[in-house]
Amino acid sequence: MDLVLLSRWQFAITTIYHFFFVPLTIGLGSLVAIMQTQYYRTKDENYRRMYKFWGKLFLINFAMGVVTGIVQEFQFGMNWSEYSRYVGDIFGAPLAIEALLAFFLESVFLGVWIFGEGKIPAKLHLASIWLVAIGANISALWILIANGWMQHPVGYVLNEATGRAEMVDFAALVFNPKAWLFFWHTISAGFATAASFVIGISAWHILRKNETEVFKRSFTMAAIIGLIAIVSVGLAGHTQGQELMETQPMKMASIEALWETEQPASFSIFTIGDLTGKNLVWEWRVPYLLSFIACNDFSCEVRGVNEIQAEYEQLYGPEDYVPLMVITYWSFRFMLGAGLLMFAVYAYGFFLVMKGWPEKWLKWMRWLPLMIALPYIGNSSGWVLTETGRQPWIVQGLLKTADGVSPLSPGMVLASLIGYTLIYAALMVADVYLLSKFAKAGTEAAMHESVDVEPTFLGGSDISMQETEEVAPSLVGVKK
Repeated sequence: MDLVLLSRWQFAITTIYHFFFVPLTIGLGSLVAIMQTQYYRTKDENYRRMYKFWGKLFLINFAMGVVTGIVQEFQFGMNWSEYSRYVGDIFGAPLAIEALLAFFLESVFLGVWIFGEGKIPAKLHLASIWLVAIGANISALWILIANGWMQHPVGYVLNEATGRAEMVDFAALVFNPKAWLFFWHTISAGFATAASFVIGISAWHILRKNETEVFKRSFTMAAIIGLIAIVSVGLAGHTQGQELMETQPMKMASIEALWETEQPASFSIFTIGDLTGKNLVWEWRVPYLLSFIACNDFSCEVRGVNEIQAEYEQLYGPEDYVPLMVITYWSFRFMLGAGLLMFAVYAYGFFLVMKGWPEKWLKWMRWLPLMIALPYIGNSSGWVLTETGRQPWIVQGLLKTADGVSPLSPGMVLASLIGYTLIYAALMVADVYLLSKFAKAGTEAAMHESVDVEPTFLGGSDISMQETEEVAPSLVGVKK
């Protein structure tokens, strides 16, 4: 019944639930926009069926993401009021911009896209889904700017009279290198998530010979985009590791279970410690590799946990500044392992496409629907690593997690923790059920979401209004 621990668990659970939906929204929105662009260019009915089908799954996921995301904002005031008081003048700015600019852009034009087909010019309908996709990316950017400041605070002063951090340089906040590395990594992961999602569902239909032409096109697009995205994820992660050397060396050392400073430094393939996580039992390491990862130099020095702990004690006072290493160590390896398997999936998919779908290689496709889980494992592990790796800080070097919590009773937090967990679990089940149901239904079930007739293209301007429109705005396909 520790207040800080319960509050951390509540925020962690609600964040991971919410982040279950975010990467797919980021990536799938853009894929749907590309599919609709292809339809606009070619007038090929297969592309229309593609963007209607994948757009329906996008809407289900988007709706669930909105529901779970609202709670995140409220928790800063409810469970972390001392944190909000301390950094609200800074942290509130990007959150407000995200809500007023990015989220409104997404939601307004998503409504235009859902209800506007056949009622507005084709160019405007196409533009609306692109604005939704752009809005999703901008939304992620502002959230990551806020989080980047927590990891690497810049552009502020401490007001001794009020005991608050105050912004003095908005440009420094916006162009914080930490935030843009997060953005690069997250957007790339979003496209990789969408690619796995599309590949897995497309493979399911291809094996059953359901609308083969449509799903082979989806598969091809996803394999190409996924391969590019996962390489981008790797490059972003490598760059982030080098940046950690400068701004969060303790996180870097804990990821590798590196207790003593090494030059050159070895990379841990497998390390076992005792139950405290602070005493080595056995390890298997690759010489020189960590130096290259950290510095692009096989001979550079990487500081160890013990040296950094001694430095932090001098700077901030006596305390344990080592994060829970079993979490940082293994979350990184789960993330890395998922990424490597995803690369294999996309490479296999690209191979099938380039070789003309050879029959002898198609048998492996039956495993691809299961591979949809890989990016979710990688995304969740990466988020856990990012947030736990800076502990005991809630704002690196400024505010400790224990000092940011609201003065609530542990019983209140426990009750809300149980409530949120149960509600979010139900939402998760509903999301998976709906996605699975409509993914298996094929494109025909999605063709009547807005109008029952194909839009007429008149140079992207006027569209003849059919009297036989059949409006069905419900996410579950209920017709009026």
